[in-house]
Amino acid sequence: MRATSLSISALALILSIAPALAQPDRAAAPGGFRHAVPGWRFEFPRDHGSHEEFRTEWWYFTGQLRTEGGRRFGFELSFFRVGVRPPGPAPSSAWDLRNLALAHFAISDLDRKEFRYHEKLNRASRYTASSAEGRLDLFNENWRAAALPDGRWSIRAAAEGDAIDLVLRALKPPAIHGRDGISVKGPERGAASHYYSMTRLEAAGTIDVGDGAEACRGQAWMDHEFSTTIVAEDQVGWDWFSLQLDDGTELMLYQLRRSDGSIDPASSGSFIAVDGSVAHLGRDDLAIEPRGRWRSPVSGAVYPMGWDVRVPARGLALRVVEEMRDQELVTAGSTGMTYWEGAVRVTGRSSGRAVRGAGYVEMTGYAEPFSLPTE
Repeated sequence: MRATSLSISALALILSIAPALAQPDRAAAPGGFRHAVPGWRFEFPRDHGSHEEFRTEWWYFTGQLRTEGGRRFGFELSFFRVGVRPPGPAPSSAWDLRNLALAHFAISDLDRKEFRYHEKLNRASRYTASSAEGRLDLFNENWRAAALPDGRWSIRAAAEGDAIDLVLRALKPPAIHGRDGISVKGPERGAASHYYSMTRLEAAGTIDVGDGAEACRGQAWMDHEFSTTIVAEDQVGWDWFSLQLDDGTELMLYQLRRSDGSIDPASSGSFIAVDGSVAHLGRDDLAIEPRGRWRSPVSGAVYPMGWDVRVPARGLALRVVEEMRDQELVTAGSTGMTYWEGAVRVTGRSSGRAVRGAGYVEMTGYAEPFSLPTE
């Protein structure tokens, strides 16, 4: 199920002019977009906000919820900002095209095995969609994520009978991924992002799937990433894992896949300890082995399903299993990207002790190589 906010013809018009405006190869030139390079020093709440000097930015909220009646759900709410024109003189009009604003909202009804998703695409403006600098304050029409006066966050989205209205409270500080302020994605200068996660967010509020709002509680995760170069030419996509374990630790991993089927050496991850400290994991520190496959009846893409995840240095041997197979988004009306993003459950061992957990997995590039509108 899809809900788009811009017609395909309007999208085609924007995409036809975007490459001429975007200047992706002039990131180091005056007036161009900025590369993600070593030395970035994160500051909060500043870095929860928008960074328009970088071409691409996203805020991803995922989580699993349980209603007071015991029903289980997964959700995704993501906001994208794609720079069409680098920062420069003040725009002459409130409708001056500087950024595209995209958003995805999905609900996985884990008990009924039903998955629905919705999407929006707008040109960014104060009237349609925007992301503030210096603080978390995003909206795309009636979907919103914003900081509250007491430091908690509010996220809201509603479309075609599906709705979430949640307040999130951080139980840990931001987890900074990578080293020296960057998460490396390739060997070239600027082939990196500034990337952090809020890995343990306590969620409370309501969820509605068309039969009335129900009170719910659960755990959520937020990823925020900004960069100018997303993936290299020989990288077709990635497999990303966010896992929250019941011993109070978390694990973020991503594999960058090359066009020849190999895993890029830049693949990495982070282990977040109970106290919030972050340990960087390189490609050789982790192993991800799929156990099965699933072919989408919509896109025809074949995705891995079920994984053995090992991080020997941390004593982690985990089995990650999808809560349901059909959690694929075919976002022809916005990003034009087909990808799988879904709720998973975790069992296994950590330093010899049994652990359980929950999380989300994202897989891109199985239907076609990953891209965003101005690529």
